[in-house]
Amino acid sequence: MSDERQLLEAAQAGDEKAFALLVGTYQAQLRAHCYRMLGSLTDAEDALQETMLRAWNGLDRFGSRSSLRSWLYRIATNASLRMIEKRPKRVLPIDYGPAADPHVAFGEPLTESIWLEPYPDAELGVDAALLGPDARYEQRESIELAFAAAFQHLPARQRAVLILRDVLGFSARETAEALETTPASVDSALQRAHKAVEERVPGQTQQATLRALGDNDLREIVKRFADAWERNDVDAVVAMLADDARMTMPPWPSWYSGRDAVATFLRGWPLSARKRWRLLPTGANGQPAVAGYLWDERRGAFGAEFIIVLTLRAASIEEITAFRSPELFPLFGLPEQLAT
Repeated sequence: MSDERQLLEAAQAGDEKAFALLVGTYQAQLRAHCYRMLGSLTDAEDALQETMLRAWNGLDRFGSRSSLRSWLYRIATNASLRMIEKRPKRVLPIDYGPAADPHVAFGEPLTESIWLEPYPDAELGVDAALLGPDARYEQRESIELAFAAAFQHLPARQRAVLILRDVLGFSARETAEALETTPASVDSALQRAHKAVEERVPGQTQQATLRALGDNDLREIVKRFADAWERNDVDAVVAMLADDARMTMPPWPSWYSGRDAVATFLRGWPLSARKRWRLLPTGANGQPAVAGYLWDERRGAFGAEFIIVLTLRAASIEEITAFRSPELFPLFGLPEQLAT
């Protein structure tokens, strides 16, 4: 704490290096906080940059009435709330429309910024020492796709209350100060948020499922999936699916429900004989994931195509979410192309 005080005094005197050291401890979790609020990695980056700028410009007005952590999260929360006012909520195709017929062409992607984006595990910045005593959700649990999507269905201020209270462990008083409201209003909003989220998330989180599987079984599932995909082996992929498995591909709104429908779609497009793939293991939203690279004849290389996030039910794949977001590959620390 004495080191933080010294850095704070130096930063308030105009030392930019001291400021960078002062806030550096918090940046990864602030970015994850903005993502939970916004459902978008790119928007979270913008909100984080605004937070850092506002913190630097307002540092001379920061006193000791609240902790630096609370002050930074207050700025980040309000930066996110301002962004939410300017754009529609982020969703997944399952929340956008009904399942599609896999025998029908799936049309054009929607380019509007309405789709939930994946979040790289490497950027999560899990540090229990930075959490308050009232945290209810695990940090990885609260970034899972089901939770990230459920948060987006909450009204913005309810979303902020839930994340501040249950993810970060803020007290009702701290949350009320951050949102300029009362502890009673915070408690009321939290109750409504709990009810809404519990209706949308599964009874067992992905973190519980992954722990039950263990690291070795999980690695084997990812390896089998990647190997089958690279071989264009639809039957092998489908054998790994639950009977009611789903596949989505934002920014395309079409999605498919059931093993047969998913199999028909896979044969018709991503795993057709003319496609060549290379997959790299990665991690997204606290879930197993792979980065998919599609052969590009013109470039003579495999180019970034999908970040595929797997949702598991026991040892079966319950959902394949293939984010066609090649622009996010650098933010995941992934190369934009692979040589042959």
